[in-house]
Amino acid sequence: MNSNGEKKETLYPHVSVDCVLLGIDNEQLNVLLVERKDAGTGKTEFKLPGSLIYESEDLDEAAHRVLSETSGLKRVPLKQFQAFGSPLRTANKKDVEWLEKSSNMKIDRIVTIAYLALCKVRKTKPDAKFGVVQWIPVNQLPELPFDHLEIIRAAIREIRVWTEIEPAIIFSHLPSLFTALQLRKTYEVIYDKELDVRNFHKKMNSLSYIVQTDETEQGVAHRSARYYRFDKVKYNKLRSKLNKT
Repeated sequence: MNSNGEKKETLYPHVSVDCVLLGIDNEQLNVLLVERKDAGTGKTEFKLPGSLIYESEDLDEAAHRVLSETSGLKRVPLKQFQAFGSPLRTANKKDVEWLEKSSNMKIDRIVTIAYLALCKVRKTKPDAKFGVVQWIPVNQLPELPFDHLEIIRAAIREIRVWTEIEPAIIFSHLPSLFTALQLRKTYEVIYDKELDVRNFHKKMNSLSYIVQTDETEQGVAHRSARYYRFDKVKYNKLRSKLNKT
C-alpha cells in the first residue's frame, strides 16, 4: 500500500484499495503480486498491488492508479467485488509498521475495497520505485501480509461466478483465434477441475457466438485442430434478448 509521491494530496488512513489480477499461464491460474521490503529485516516479501486512497480520490480512480503504478497496465476492466473490514486486518504488528513507514501516517483500522480482473499474463512495466512484480501460481503462494490470502481466495470464487454471468471475459483472455482445447483448458484452470470433453464440445457448439472458422493449426505434430473465434455482435444480441425475457 504505497503512496504516490507525485500527488500533493493527503492520504486517508482508514480506506485502501487492493487489486487482484488473475491470469492463466502454463495451464495454471496465477495472481500478480508486487514486491515489498520488510521494515525490520529488509527481506523481500510479496503482496497484492494496493494503496491507501487519497482523501479526494474516487475508489475506482484509486484502483486504476494502483494498477498503473505497480504493473504498467492501464486498460484493464477492473470490477469492484468485495469489502474487507475485519479489525484483524491490522493485527500483525509487522504489517502495520511497514504501512506506517511507507505512508508516513499513524495506522489503526483499515477497510479495503478489493478489485478483480482476469487478464492475459504479460510482461509488466511498473514504476521503478515499486520494485519487482511477479505472476505467481495461486497454489504456490508465499506468506502474504494483512488478509491478502483471504482476498485472493475470495477473488477466485468471484471470478467463477463472473464467468457464469458474463462469459465474454473468457474470450478477452484468449487469442482472437482459439481451439476448442484452449477454451476448455481455460475453463478447467479457472474452475480447478477437469471437464467432460464430449459435453463441453456439445455446449460450445450450441453457442452461436462461438464461430467455427476455416482455419486450422499449422506446423503441429498432432492432428490439426480447427480454430474458432468469438463473435461479439452475436454475443451482445443474445445477451440483450435474454435480458428482455
